[in-house]
Amino acid sequence: MSFRDKATLSMVASRERQHGERVARVEQYPVRLLPTAAVYGGNASGKSNLFKALSFARTQVVKGTQSNNRIAVRPFQLDKIGTKRPSRFEFELLIDEVIYEFSFALTREKVVEERLARVGSVSERTLYDRRHGEIEFDNSLEESGFLEFAFRGTRDNQLFLTNSVSQNIQEFKPIHDWCETTLQMIEPDARFGGGRLFDDNPLAKGVNEMLRELDTGISHIGSERVSLEAIQLPDSVRTAIEEQWSDDEAATAEDPFGNQFLISRVDGEVIVKKRIAIHKMADGTEARFAVSQESDGSQRLIHLLPAFVDLATDEAERVYVIDEIDRSLHTLLTRRLLEEYLESCSKNTRTQLILTTHDVLLMDQRWMRRDEMWVTERDYSGASSLLSFSEYRDVRYDKDIRKSYLQGRLGGVPRIVPGILQRGEKTT
Repeated sequence: MSFRDKATLSMVASRERQHGERVARVEQYPVRLLPTAAVYGGNASGKSNLFKALSFARTQVVKGTQSNNRIAVRPFQLDKIGTKRPSRFEFELLIDEVIYEFSFALTREKVVEERLARVGSVSERTLYDRRHGEIEFDNSLEESGFLEFAFRGTRDNQLFLTNSVSQNIQEFKPIHDWCETTLQMIEPDARFGGGRLFDDNPLAKGVNEMLRELDTGISHIGSERVSLEAIQLPDSVRTAIEEQWSDDEAATAEDPFGNQFLISRVDGEVIVKKRIAIHKMADGTEARFAVSQESDGSQRLIHLLPAFVDLATDEAERVYVIDEIDRSLHTLLTRRLLEEYLESCSKNTRTQLILTTHDVLLMDQRWMRRDEMWVTERDYSGASSLLSFSEYRDVRYDKDIRKSYLQGRLGGVPRIVPGILQRGEKTT
């Protein structure tokens, strides 16, 4: 990671009063939660590394590391001391109205530290604390003897949390489930949505409504049935589907051209559906296109909309992290997506959206708070820092923040050497 020392992204609201109606309240704790965090910065400033760090931590919790493999952590490599120091990850998570603190530190060889605590309104209780090959459990935990046994079976390159869940220990499962289900990572080229857009469900209906509103030319997303032979699959996978799948088993697949399919087995029959985009023709009839035939921007919308429809769903509790949200999108489309989400937020909202972007037109205090806007800055040693605009004293609530940012007063812009092309021409 390019963060040499410490980078903290906080979704806890400051004393800012702007847009207070959408800031979530938690009854048991004196904190208010922000619905969104937008991270700006120049190229190679560290935005995507923040995304990669979160994705790495999620993978360690959900899947872990294979027994004979080194941990795939990437420490800061522009400092000889930094390459030898453990990489540390810390989270404060609200799960079922309870705050947990979960942290771990590791090298490529082993987990050095790991700690889980439950935070009360006035104090916190450490459920377990692992350090240098030993672990201590809170006395209130049931079956502490079995927990000790489970730890002895935890490899050096594995988190105890991950191993305990595999051993069917329920005490720590909420943390694991939050990382696996609640935290959703969407890369710039991700194909998000899966099989949910093939069915006639509320998510698909919401996506189709927004596609029409956003002037894509697409009437709705549908599907058409094709044969299993129409998909380029390895013979072993094809055989497993035909001979080993049970009824109601389903999976999504994608061919090299970007076409997406839903494969299922119903009453012993293998059914394959291809996702298509339907357009209305001038005479009222329909024209069907493969999604791969749509523009890059339309494809990006199709892949992002399920997340935004999900975010706006009542009682949803997902946390989405989207890298380069503005990839292939017109700024008005990106802005509309964010506005739709923010308008759905209230004091009872438990969804959150973290995004990285280069689109400075989204940097607008009329609809985003200062503590919701962040900037990554890379110093001359190559290390990145992460700062909230609320930390700048001269950023007033009525200030044109875009102008200050583009003038370099807030950091996070590329340091471009003037006249570089002209000098290059003279030397050739």
